[in-house]
Amino acid sequence: MSRTALTNVRVFDGTGLTEPRTVVIDGGLIGDDPAGAETIDGGVLLPGLIDAHIHLDSRENLEQLARHGVTTALDMAAFSPELLASLRNQPGLTDIRSAGLPAIGPGGVHARMPGMPADAVVTDPGQAKDFVAARVAAGSDYLKIVLEAPGRGGPALPAARALTEAAHEAGLLVVAHATSAGAYTMALDAGVDILTHAPLGAPITADDVARAGVAAPTLVMMKGVSATAGRPQLYEGAKASVTALYRAGVPILAGTDANNEPGVPAKVAHGAGLHEELELLVAAGLSTVDALRAATVLPAKHFGLDDRGVVQPGLRADLVLIDGDPIADIRATRAITRVWCAGTEVKDPAGR
Repeated sequence: MSRTALTNVRVFDGTGLTEPRTVVIDGGLIGDDPAGAETIDGGVLLPGLIDAHIHLDSRENLEQLARHGVTTALDMAAFSPELLASLRNQPGLTDIRSAGLPAIGPGGVHARMPGMPADAVVTDPGQAKDFVAARVAAGSDYLKIVLEAPGRGGPALPAARALTEAAHEAGLLVVAHATSAGAYTMALDAGVDILTHAPLGAPITADDVARAGVAAPTLVMMKGVSATAGRPQLYEGAKASVTALYRAGVPILAGTDANNEPGVPAKVAHGAGLHEELELLVAAGLSTVDALRAATVLPAKHFGLDDRGVVQPGLRADLVLIDGDPIADIRATRAITRVWCAGTEVKDPAGR
């Protein structure tokens, strides 16, 4: 079993950068014995980055993510169990989790997306248990509900609440798509665990900020949608919502909505998009430390990924070596020199 000792590296430990130390890669895990290991000297070492909102369509997505230091990615809708099975547990590539088929309403934007299966539509609370059971049987890691403002074609509140309750009974987290202030309120009323997107236009209300649990605002996507619509001012509302959530102490997760899907109003690159998301989070008021936490320890914590997110012996050797200080300048995360996914080094990382 190969071992590599990363010597004289300053490690992001969730609060800042440590003094220079040695981190050992021992097979697929982080070890503690450097004796006889191949050595790599110097740099700043981050836990493997986690993108808390992507969409998968091919192995190429995993390759792009891994090259940019994203060693774990959380897929938020996939229609094909066969595709997901083919992308799971790929040596040397990004590790994935997925919601599988999302729950949608009959008349929202998602109901008109090409390829959306009719089985995704949930209109009656009585459908909730069977829908969730089908997701569990298909291997979904959590449930995704696509909510719209009341009357805009998404699942109504009784259905959203029933889906959330059924998912919790089955041991699944619930992630809610909410791109408007009205949808945000409905998601909170339904009791979901994690809200994804930050509403465009009117910021979320102070009452909803106070009720929010965990947020993955996908600012890079919201900025892209605003630009596509020719109304860049809409993005200012999303940014203001993130500022308010952060100031209120709501955990913020870094997610991008990276996708190659037809009919989506903005494309976001897999991998590269996460570095832009970190920069936008900082521009919205997050400290650089909290932006890094948003892409490491916090998504690991809130999605129950207990074997990653920090650099610690016994955990997965998901690691990113960079040339620069991201605490001083978050853009340093782009200066990637080496990446390891579960101890396997990624070929041709971005920034090399």
